Amino acid sequence: MQTHLPTVVTRNPLAILLLVLASIAVVLITEDSNQRAAALVQKLGAIAENRLHLYDLTKAVLDAESGQRGYLLTGQEEYLVPYTAALKSIDVAFAQLDAAYGREPRSAELLKKLHSLTETKLSELAIPVKMQKEGRRQTGREFTLSGIGQEYMDAIRTTGAELLQVETHRLQSSQNAVSDILLFSRLGVALLTVVSLMLVLLNMRHNQAFKAQQELHQRAMRLEQERLRTEVARATAQLVELNQHLQTAREDERHRIARDLHDELGALLTAAKLDVARIRSRLGGTAPEAQERLQHLVETLNAGIVMKRRIIEDLWPSALKDLGLVATLEILGREFSKSAGIAVHCALEPVQLTTNAQLVVYRLVQEATTNIAKYARASNVWLSLASENGQVEVSVRDDGTGFDTGQVGNKAHGLLGMRFRVEAEAGVFELVSSPGEGTLLRARLPESGPTSA
Repeated sequence: MQTHLPTVVTRNPLAILLLVLASIAVVLITEDSNQRAAALVQKLGAIAENRLHLYDLTKAVLDAESGQRGYLLTGQEEYLVPYTAALKSIDVAFAQLDAAYGREPRSAELLKKLHSLTETKLSELAIPVKMQKEGRRQTGREFTLSGIGQEYMDAIRTTGAELLQVETHRLQSSQNAVSDILLFSRLGVALLTVVSLMLVLLNMRHNQAFKAQQELHQRAMRLEQERLRTEVARATAQLVELNQHLQTAREDERHRIARDLHDELGALLTAAKLDVARIRSRLGGTAPEAQERLQHLVETLNAGIVMKRRIIEDLWPSALKDLGLVATLEILGREFSKSAGIAVHCALEPVQLTTNAQLVVYRLVQEATTNIAKYARASNVWLSLASENGQVEVSVRDDGTGFDTGQVGNKAHGLLGMRFRVEAEAGVFELVSSPGEGTLLRARLPESGPTSA
């Protein structure tokens, strides 16, 4: 049964992109509004400044007229100082107004008219001054008192008022434009704020859905992992059980073959030896050549019997049942030392193990000594057996060439067989080796009660 994982919602980059674009739009609109408002404020400042220039022009004309009358009435030259200063102020004011209104048709027309009226007025003021300087004082006074220039002054005021009215209209238009810009900016910011909030809420909702599906996915993954762990544990238990069954079947088969060899082949070899003995007794001292052949046959039969015993012991160690584990390991160590020419140092103590566990220990030592003889190039082997804290420890160590345990791989069937045998008996198998440092095989098995004989 397989667990189907839910489809996980991925994060939506569109909402984040729209949120970023909305933020950029807010910044751009605000910046554009600020720039336009700044330009209009600057324009408002220029309009206010132009109004001041108009005021300065009107005031300068009045100052010129006041200075002229004071000079005409008193005849004193100091009254011409404000008159002369007023003329200069008029020139400065007109220069500023010309620069401001030169490109605006309606203002330029009024400014041209104001130029004409002011020039006429100044000419009217200059005539009495000239007459006064020429000694025609009474005539100049009478000319001034006649009120001839009053209509020009009224016209200047009227034209200036019209120009101010135009400026007032421009000022109002600019103020309205500023208000529109600010209103547009507020509306834009409000709209974009609403859009941003909607995008944030949408993103939060999407994140919640994403988080919920993530948790669902993790829960499904945990269930799948639990199922896989259970399946692996079940398969491992089946493999261990199968391995135990195969090991038991192999040992039973070895036991059967050993028993058959012992019973049938042993009987055949014994019968052959008895027949040879009877033939030798009948020949007596005759036929020395036949006696020699018979002696050779007896030796061959004895060698066969020895080989049979060795094969039987390899297949099924009868000494393990008859003599015990310690004596069996000592015999195995002596025979290995004799056949391989390697010194074996034994430190064996009596231990309490089940029959199967004893067989596991024997097979482990047997496999280890076989590998040492084939590959280790060792001079010494140390074999130990002891129990401590409810654990029986058996170890086989050599001083041979050693090897890299990381390079063993799955082809070392002998080592894998040892590990499976030990773990099938609830033990722990350990392999320690490195190039040039020898090899140590160690196994720990749980101690049991006394074994039956």
